[in-house]
Amino acid sequence: MHTESSSLTFASLALCAPIQRAITEKGYTLPSPIQAKSIPHLLEGRDLIGLAQTGTGKTAAFALPLLERLHKNPIARQAKRPRALVLTPTRELAIQIGENIALYGRHLQVRHTLVFGGVGEYPQIKSIALGTDIVVATPGRLLDLMSQRHVFLDRVEVFILDEADRMLDMGFAPDVKRVISQLPPKRQSLLFSATMPESIREIASRLLVNPVVVEVAPVGSTADRVDQKVCFVGRGQKHRLLLHFLSKHEGERVLVFSRTKHGANRLAKNLSRDGVRADAIHGDKTQGARQRALASFRDGSVPVLVATDIAARGIDVKEIGLVVNFDLPEEPEAYIHRIGRTARAGASGLAIAFCDHEERSLLRDIQKLIRKTIPVENDHPYVDDTAGSQTMQAPSSRPSRPSGHGQARPAAHASHAPSAPHRHEGRQSHAAQPAAQRSRLFSRHGSR
Repeated sequence: MHTESSSLTFASLALCAPIQRAITEKGYTLPSPIQAKSIPHLLEGRDLIGLAQTGTGKTAAFALPLLERLHKNPIARQAKRPRALVLTPTRELAIQIGENIALYGRHLQVRHTLVFGGVGEYPQIKSIALGTDIVVATPGRLLDLMSQRHVFLDRVEVFILDEADRMLDMGFAPDVKRVISQLPPKRQSLLFSATMPESIREIASRLLVNPVVVEVAPVGSTADRVDQKVCFVGRGQKHRLLLHFLSKHEGERVLVFSRTKHGANRLAKNLSRDGVRADAIHGDKTQGARQRALASFRDGSVPVLVATDIAARGIDVKEIGLVVNFDLPEEPEAYIHRIGRTARAGASGLAIAFCDHEERSLLRDIQKLIRKTIPVENDHPYVDDTAGSQTMQAPSSRPSRPSGHGQARPAAHASHAPSAPHRHEGRQSHAAQPAAQRSRLFSRHGSR
């Protein structure tokens, strides 16, 4: 929750006393811009498109009016038939939303159920069968339970599509449309997103009726407090460069993004071999392993977390000082969500992108989307002179292109198929580090 200046306070909003009490207990007084602009419309029952950067409080913007509606209009629960549905792309984000609903609704008689894969389905089925007010779900598991007739959506009064752009980037468009087809025509619908590609506009046109559009930052903009840098570096030098920056940011939480699951596993393994306490999180990990990795990252026992884009929206960890794009993302919109993991709740942060020769087109796409040129960082020992001497200016506006398409992508990147020297670069780079740096950053035998 933010404390930016606003003419509106939470106390002035038409929220019931139990919700106000929960907000006060957390010390919140001023809503963030997306909350201040969205909540009054949602309390009136309007459909809404909310566009805002990551980390600006979108969850509270829809959770508070949803809880108010359910509390104000109590109806006996029916087995298998929730009154509200929140659809979100990842398990981590579903858990995060559930935690917020529990927090704001702690003094209400409102029940919610989380529905996602990677864990047993029986507890979810049982909770829905007993009657629940809100289901927070990822598309795959929800459709599984619907096909088994464990949940029906014909009584849904409020439907919320969260992180809509990422949902479609991850290939959930057919699943989202199947879910929408089962909703009653009379409902309140909300769509929240950080970007608004054409594919989202198409979904919005079939989902929403005369919606209010709330935008608190330009679509495609990046968090104002994130200091962005790009390092031109040879593919075989990326691991050494990562160790260089880890040594400079000792004691901080560092989130590293890899393009592939295999690349994330390999990078975390190489870092651990070099004495860096690191773990990986991606879609092939069990839910228990993902939660353990996040917990260790939150408490600082594992200060470096390597993630794929599936985790970019669900990592809500305070005080991430550095985000490293070890591989540039295929979709430029993913860059915004990656670096949005730092500089949250009014804090500042640093995002560094590694760009090898084959990733130039990906960098150009990112700069077109964010409408700015990312400054080049040359203060490191692994500068690729052939790339660093070139400038890639970002145009004032981004050409229209369908989401998910763009220039041809290179077939191989550092996270896909490393060269032979790269397979051993962790051991070499450890030896190449000055002794003073190694003694501070690395604890090869004692800290893992």
